[in-house]
Amino acid sequence: MKKLPPILLALCLGLSLLSGCGNGGTGGSPAQSVPAAKKSLVIGDTTFNAENWEESIDPHRTYNGWPCIRYGVGETLVRYTDTMELEPWLAISWENDGKLTWTITLRDGVSFSSGRKMDGAAVKQCLEHLLENHDRAPGDTKITAIEAEGQGLTITTSEPNPALMNYLGDPYGCIIDVDASDFETGVAVGTGPYVALDMVTDDHLTLAKNETYWNGTPKLDEITIRTLSNGDTLSAALQAGDIDAAYGMAYEAYPNFENPNYQFSSIQTSRAFFGSMNMQSPVIRDPAVRKAVAMGINKDGFVSTLLDGHGVAGNGAFPDGFSTFGGEKIHTEGYDPEEAKAVLEAAGWVDTDGDGIREKDGTKLVIRWLTYPSRQELPLLAESVHASLKEIGIDVDINCTANRREFLADMGSWDIYASALVTAPSGDPQYFLTTSCLPGMSYNFGAYENEHVSALIERLSTEFDTAKRSQLAIELQQAILDDNAYVFCSFLQMNMISKANVTGWTAHACDYYEVTADLDIR
Repeated sequence: MKKLPPILLALCLGLSLLSGCGNGGTGGSPAQSVPAAKKSLVIGDTTFNAENWEESIDPHRTYNGWPCIRYGVGETLVRYTDTMELEPWLAISWENDGKLTWTITLRDGVSFSSGRKMDGAAVKQCLEHLLENHDRAPGDTKITAIEAEGQGLTITTSEPNPALMNYLGDPYGCIIDVDASDFETGVAVGTGPYVALDMVTDDHLTLAKNETYWNGTPKLDEITIRTLSNGDTLSAALQAGDIDAAYGMAYEAYPNFENPNYQFSSIQTSRAFFGSMNMQSPVIRDPAVRKAVAMGINKDGFVSTLLDGHGVAGNGAFPDGFSTFGGEKIHTEGYDPEEAKAVLEAAGWVDTDGDGIREKDGTKLVIRWLTYPSRQELPLLAESVHASLKEIGIDVDINCTANRREFLADMGSWDIYASALVTAPSGDPQYFLTTSCLPGMSYNFGAYENEHVSALIERLSTEFDTAKRSQLAIELQQAILDDNAYVFCSFLQMNMISKANVTGWTAHACDYYEVTADLDIR
């Protein structure tokens, strides 16, 4: 310091004295460290809304288990690999006695974000609350009794249920702390890596790191899920940097993100875009009309042109190659407009006035097509169907509305209902066939009924042999396709988009596990 100029020497000595007063000496106080900036991430989602039956994160209400598990609040006893096989999660093992009794061993060392230990008693309380409040769980699981001891559960069903563990991996099976959850506001308390701070339906959900998470340290301090149901708004928000990641981006917006500043995560799923025939509609009760519709929809054209190749055309209820019961084993009506015309002609549907639309007994052949906009593929499907069916002399009157529930309740207001459904959310064929093909079930919107189909489903629901279950699933798909009760148009190729500095934002075949402890932003 002797070699420094006098002014610099004085400055250095002054700084040294200031430093000493702050950090040492008998009268000093400890240095105040600057807190690290919070690490946060914002996700835009087109589907987190009341229209989509996702108005909260209470898994015991309708389909609110989806955001509960997607956003890292809840976890289930088992989870699915990307080949849709079961693997342990909150349960480490399970076995069945071949009849009605299941024995499940829970993972030790897991706590809810409330601090309560996840043990047999807590899980028993959760499952019993689920069965008391959920519309589908009792019929799916057939649980009649639950006993708990330590980390063990014994579950008894009313009849053999080989798919029980598959159903308990459904989002409604999220294990939550019933005592700590607020069922009035719809905010559940789970075991996941993140904790819900606040939520406003159709607007946002704010999450904070679960400091006591059992499976590693979450990398983010805070996450905000923003409901952006309009595809253009979602695209603009990602481009402007208002959000860091997006779920449900419109296909036409993809070119905006095909550059090094962004990244895609893609996977094939069993989310089907399909039409349910209203079997109470006079025009749909005509088997020739149903067959012509099935033959007149250009599925490949829809996928290649309007979806820009982001998906696959559908054959059966499940994608080709899906486990051992996929659509490649099914015979379905292929696109054949000329044969569709011949089928209609033979049934007496002819164009007598030359306007391009067929008539029969003075009635125009008009199909009232009901669908909704929150799944971006569905309005595009309606557009494609309108064009292709018009070529064979069928007019399509499209009603694309967020208020579809009101129309579904009025069976006289629609002919075909086009929706999006994950047909094998549990990796097992029983879910779709039970919920959609049995009379009175939740997804059987068209009131389809076939005694042979119902009998096969009854056999499937109690069959433990995997090979026999697969064969029954194939027979069932063929039966409903022979009736043309449903027309399966395509299956979703999941694409999730994020900024290039986001890691761990990964699409999964089951469409569940989006927010994990590994999600991060650099």
